[in-house]
Amino acid sequence: MVRPNPSAAVELAPDVAWLRSSFANVYLVGKAENWVLIDAGVVGYTRQILDAVHVRFGENAKPKAILLTHGHYDHVGCARDLIRLWNVPAYAHPMEFPYLTGKSLYPRKDPTVGGAMGFLSRFFPARTVNLGDSLLALPPGNEVPALPGWQWIFTPGHAPGHVSFWRESDRTLIAGDVVATADLDSWRGMMSRKKQLSGARSPFVYDWAKTKTSVEALAALRPHVLACGHGEPMEDAADELAAFATGFTPPAKGRYVDVAARTDADGVVYEPPPPRDNLPKMAAGLVAGVFVLAGVVYRKRGKNAQRDFRPAEPRS
Repeated sequence: MVRPNPSAAVELAPDVAWLRSSFANVYLVGKAENWVLIDAGVVGYTRQILDAVHVRFGENAKPKAILLTHGHYDHVGCARDLIRLWNVPAYAHPMEFPYLTGKSLYPRKDPTVGGAMGFLSRFFPARTVNLGDSLLALPPGNEVPALPGWQWIFTPGHAPGHVSFWRESDRTLIAGDVVATADLDSWRGMMSRKKQLSGARSPFVYDWAKTKTSVEALAALRPHVLACGHGEPMEDAADELAAFATGFTPPAKGRYVDVAARTDADGVVYEPPPPRDNLPKMAAGLVAGVFVLAGVVYRKRGKNAQRDFRPAEPRS
């Protein structure tokens, strides 16, 4: 997709546009007089989101609400700033409330699933944001606030209260992190951003069985446009998503592969014991080895310097 204006969001379906905030996407959905922001991107991108809103809807435009697929840090990074600036509520599934109000942390990340994202997840924050009284529950009956013709779909697994947004009339699906349209588990896929279906950020999945069920539920919708939290939106996505759902399997290893974490309305109830993670020890051993080698080299140079030292000849 060609972006004609660096500050503009890209139209992907009628009244639906997307904007990348670092490696995560946000979506502007609706018309100028009645629109919402879906997800709030990575921290530090408030200005870019506001610029895109001004280009699309006008200088003083503000949404009816912010809708959150879930509360991981890369989907709520600008939420507090935007809520304060716009004075609007944020909606999420009630099962996400513990993680959006400071009551609980998410199930611990699982770097042992391997891959590029597994390695990088060690450096990602665990806490998200506290939205306090600005946080409201998505209404029962799957209606979406301020968006007639849309419905929210409960799609847990990646997060306990994860939801996706669906418009039946033209089969447009905003899937959050149920799947991704870039391979985030490989270094090549992460760097190239080649458009392809893959699992979304595997180290953050706390229940692989629920994730598989959610993938299958979205595939059954036969979406034409598939817009995810990561990667560029895809068109004519129905067959590819169906094939992905059919072949979906959890990683070969990982903390939650055999036993899922358990959560309830108050947050995390149980986490299985972590498997052995050799990387920190390997990294510590490597650092120690470097220091030992540096010490050997230093001592050797010191001995050589002593051996080669010649006192100055006394002056006559």
